[in-house]
Amino acid sequence: MKLIYYILLRISLALTVILTGWAIFFYVAVMDEVNDEVDDALEDYSETIIIRALAGEELPSTSIASNNQYFLKEVTEDYAGHRDDIIYKDSMVYIPEKRETEPARILTTIFKDDDDRYFELTVATPSIEKDDLKEAITGWIIFLYFILLLIIIIITVWVFYQNMRPLYTLLHWLDKYRIGTKNEPLQNETNVSEFRKLNEAAIRYAERSEQMFEQQKQFIGNASHEMQTPLAICRNRLEMLMEDESLSEGQLEELIKTLQTLEHITKLNKSLLLLSKIENGQFTETAQVEVNVLLKQYLADYEEVYEYRGIETTLHEEDSFHITMNETLAVVLFTNLLKNAFVHNVEGGRIHIVITSHSVTFRNTAVKEALDTAHIFERFYQGGKKKEGSTGLGLAIVDSICKIQSLGLRYYYQAGEHCFEVSNR
Repeated sequence: MKLIYYILLRISLALTVILTGWAIFFYVAVMDEVNDEVDDALEDYSETIIIRALAGEELPSTSIASNNQYFLKEVTEDYAGHRDDIIYKDSMVYIPEKRETEPARILTTIFKDDDDRYFELTVATPSIEKDDLKEAITGWIIFLYFILLLIIIIITVWVFYQNMRPLYTLLHWLDKYRIGTKNEPLQNETNVSEFRKLNEAAIRYAERSEQMFEQQKQFIGNASHEMQTPLAICRNRLEMLMEDESLSEGQLEELIKTLQTLEHITKLNKSLLLLSKIENGQFTETAQVEVNVLLKQYLADYEEVYEYRGIETTLHEEDSFHITMNETLAVVLFTNLLKNAFVHNVEGGRIHIVITSHSVTFRNTAVKEALDTAHIFERFYQGGKKKEGSTGLGLAIVDSICKIQSLGLRYYYQAGEHCFEVSNR
């Protein structure tokens, strides 16, 4: 997951909690203020009625349509003593003029006249307007909640990209950087000291990697030269010794075995050097390669070499498969897969190659069942039994080439055949 997504997720969660708490607090505060205003109006109305009642003046009508209404009744001293002086509550009241029940805010209070009689006064005011106000406030809070959340997120994203632009520039440069090739210099001006240090560190380590790459290339070249020459000399000396007619049959057999071992070491050395060069990116030149033509060219050679095993080979071309890669690596890639299909086949087996516009699949019979997909492309892995003439590096080289060239490589076992598929991703 990208850094911006982590930040957005965490900011969204934090803002959701904060804004939800704010919205609830704001709603409660506003409604408390609304109730205070209504209660103040009820208190004023009740005081007017109490003053008139105590002064013996005429009281207003008990119901004035949808406006305030009151109910006055005499109560006992004991009842008055067990009641609070003032009680506020929300309830439903019946309005005779409208012949319906409506929600109202109610104030109930106890007072005593000059004759020590106790009265309970209930004053009510319809709260329909207050409910409408509640709905309006709730709607606006929800609207402002989401608008504020969206605006904060947008501003956060904008600020993030503005401040992190040098980092993305550096990541883009590193992504395009290829060791051993000519790369564009890093152009990443910034006033942020941390980013400047990061740029300097990236350039410093890129230069160090280039130096190590050049040293490794030189080492590989020297190793190839220094090892191949002694191996060739040893091989020539063995061949000269084998021409000596005074050797016994047993001595000749031992020399042959030694020569075979030396040839195997030579092959192994060449394969390891090739694998090292591939992984170090020393094959940089690319061209358009038509795999159909390449396979036809080398298939005839391999059929001739392994003719004694009676292996039947078929090539099915559904379309032409073109890939852009180094030609030398293309030859190594497909000849290794072709050789693998012959070496690990059975006497009288078959090889079926299918070419489509986007893939090449090598299918071959073999004694064993499906191979271990977790280890099949590891170096020196050969399953349960080592094959004569195999170094155990063929598929490792294939895997390394596919990774370097961004090609898809897949192994699967189907209908008694081992299948290796190379495709364009």
